[in-house]
Amino acid sequence: MTIENRIQKKLQEDKKLLSIYFTAGYPNLNDTVKIIQDLEQSGVDLIEIGLPFSDPLADGPTIQESSTAALNNGMQSELLFEQLKDIRKTVSIPLIIMGYFNPVFQYGVEAFCEKCQEIGIDGLILPDLPLDVYLNQYESIFKKFGLINVFLITPQTSEERIQAIDNASDGFIYMVSSASTTGAKEGFGAGQKAYFDRISNMQLSNPQIVGFGISNSQTFNQATEKASGAIIGSAFIKHLTQHGTEKIADFVKGIR
Repeated sequence: MTIENRIQKKLQEDKKLLSIYFTAGYPNLNDTVKIIQDLEQSGVDLIEIGLPFSDPLADGPTIQESSTAALNNGMQSELLFEQLKDIRKTVSIPLIIMGYFNPVFQYGVEAFCEKCQEIGIDGLILPDLPLDVYLNQYESIFKKFGLINVFLITPQTSEERIQAIDNASDGFIYMVSSASTTGAKEGFGAGQKAYFDRISNMQLSNPQIVGFGISNSQTFNQATEKASGAIIGSAFIKHLTQHGTEKIADFVKGIR
């Protein structure tokens, strides 16, 4: 990639990165931009903007409920792009759209990627887009529009597959902390810590950012002992459910 992507620049910073996930169009349809601006002002390093989908297989109940609410509010791809069209006038940190492949496919993969480039989206996380399908059919489109595709690995992912994902990546690897659905946890067990150690010892060429089960400073610190950063989703959505778009800075302060 000739122009260095914002994600790649961010990953070079000498600190543990905090990424926050939220569902676009939740709690209210037009909250998306304010949440992004407040998160950046609160010191968050990366933001994952969830594109809601009606059948979210990997999501725990908190994110599923926010997705359903956002869809009921009227959120969809075209509207999200409309909301984000001027986002780069006020926000400079990396922005990633996370969702399922179906809405991207329905929109048209090339048209979706082109729109992402136009408004300043840096990457996509599409958990249900298989690696081989991406490499065979879509990699050239992502690269054409300067988008990083972020792949997920879990404790069950084979070493061979992890190496293949590392070879196909040019940003970071989303390291799912457990095989369960998303959700906040109080701490990580011995099995998860062994998994963190195992991946760290593989010395992959792409940094890892841990997601699933991170909800507070304790789990953030545990997750980032070996990894480059951590992602918080469900705990932040619960905060939005309770407080709306107020007190976002308080939430972030409580993490690090």
